[in-house]
Amino acid sequence: MSPLFRRASLASLGLAFGLSALSLSPLMAQDTTAPAQPAAPAQPAAPVDPNAVVATINGQTLTEADLALAEGELSQQFAQMPPEQRRAAALSAAIEIKVMATQAVTSGLDKDPDFQRRMAFLQQRALHGEMVEKDVVDKVTDAEVRARYDQEIANTPPANEVHARHILVKTKEEADAIIKQLDGGADFQKLANEHTSDPSGKTSGGDLGWFGPGQMVPEFDKAASALAVGKYTEQPVQTQFGWHVIKVEDKRAKQPPAFDAVKDQARQAVIRDKYIALVKTLRADAKVEIPDEKLKQTVDALENTK
Repeated sequence: MSPLFRRASLASLGLAFGLSALSLSPLMAQDTTAPAQPAAPAQPAAPVDPNAVVATINGQTLTEADLALAEGELSQQFAQMPPEQRRAAALSAAIEIKVMATQAVTSGLDKDPDFQRRMAFLQQRALHGEMVEKDVVDKVTDAEVRARYDQEIANTPPANEVHARHILVKTKEEADAIIKQLDGGADFQKLANEHTSDPSGKTSGGDLGWFGPGQMVPEFDKAASALAVGKYTEQPVQTQFGWHVIKVEDKRAKQPPAFDAVKDQARQAVIRDKYIALVKTLRADAKVEIPDEKLKQTVDALENTK
């Protein structure tokens, strides 16, 4: 299928830390002259005691639970490392953080008003995340996810998918000449292989495969949808890519995606709705005052779009 006419949508949030632990060599060099050893059978991981001490820094203990937290918070930075090196890098980073934090307190940085404001905000954000996790995410049931899927399917209007071919040329005159040849009985696929400027169509007879509403640019979509099966456009169709002669090979009812293929999206939709409902309830009970009237109006308008 030609990539020229497909529309795409992309739907991340990251936190970067500049830690010297990340300068560790990513991989140990391998000795290619050594004979390969058979892989040892995988052993089940032994249970880890979260209170087990992995390091002591100036008399303060750092436990397995602390280390797991560090690995989770810095997971993006350690993603390309093998597991044993991730653990060492996380421990190195945790030690580095702890010794610098201790020095920061000794220097009185924890008393700085800007730092205290930032810490208060970070605590509130962490509590916000904890509440979302415990009161929203953890309470979503499989039945709710399935119900949301069924609701979306029921609310989706029926649509046809089209299997089409096209011949793309630069000018209307070229397209008119091709239509004239088709009117005279010429083979569409042969003409496509000879004349189309779409690279993917030169060896496939202009085949675009199956596509649904909105997957092609609007002018192309409208023309293809209007054609009967087996017919080609009697007039060239102009788009931003040039002039098209389109032939519809077949049509079929568009099938909804299987539940297993989209259940994660359905779950996210349930989480979003529950989160918005919770926020609205809490905001309704909260006394919020915004002295700047213009800012208040903007905030209110934004809230009304949720």
